Amino acid sequence: MLEHVPAWLGVVLRGVRAGASKLTIVDPVLGQFDSLELSSLAFADGQRLPERFTADGAGVSPPLHWRGVPENATTLVLVVEDPDAPSPQPLVHAIVWGLPAQDGQLAEGAIAPDGDGDDEHGDVGRNSYLREGWLPPDPPNGHGEHRYAFQLFALSIGPDVDHSPGRSAVVEAMAGRVLAAGILTGTYSRGEPADIGPVGAAAPA
Repeated sequence: MLEHVPAWLGVVLRGVRAGASKLTIVDPVLGQFDSLELSSLAFADGQRLPERFTADGAGVSPPLHWRGVPENATTLVLVVEDPDAPSPQPLVHAIVWGLPAQDGQLAEGAIAPDGDGDDEHGDVGRNSYLREGWLPPDPPNGHGEHRYAFQLFALSIGPDVDHSPGRSAVVEAMAGRVLAAGILTGTYSRGEPADIGPVGAAAPA
């Protein structure tokens, strides 16, 4: 959708961004927590997302791998946000609630509409367009580089959420329960030169 925004307007809005201080992982209601490792075979941390995972390509979600989940965790939650969106809050690109509390992975294209979800794959929630699934990166032309923050949270026992949850319900349910979290950042932009970065880390053994 935003590929149709004229470049001149993107340039005008270049300084209008939600801000990294509003990402879920820095929300004070989550409390203090340890770190876990989150990586992708498709891109390295801080590097450009391959077009395949954006609105300029197939628009599928990238593969993810994680390790370091605490033994006492009961569930995992993934939240993907764009803090560089020209909006008051980061744009939510994906939510997955209820992933198994163990080292694991999501395959390419796994973040897709799934109704009520299941215990093995979790429940895909609603993005900022109020739709289930992966919202492919679609930054305005000329707006500069956008960062896409993949944030994985390991939670202790606590309240569940309704099916296909949105961001506010997820943050409320996670408050004070986060044992460990990890973040992986990919970038994407339109209308300016950009190099594809190195491929991501090797899959965990």
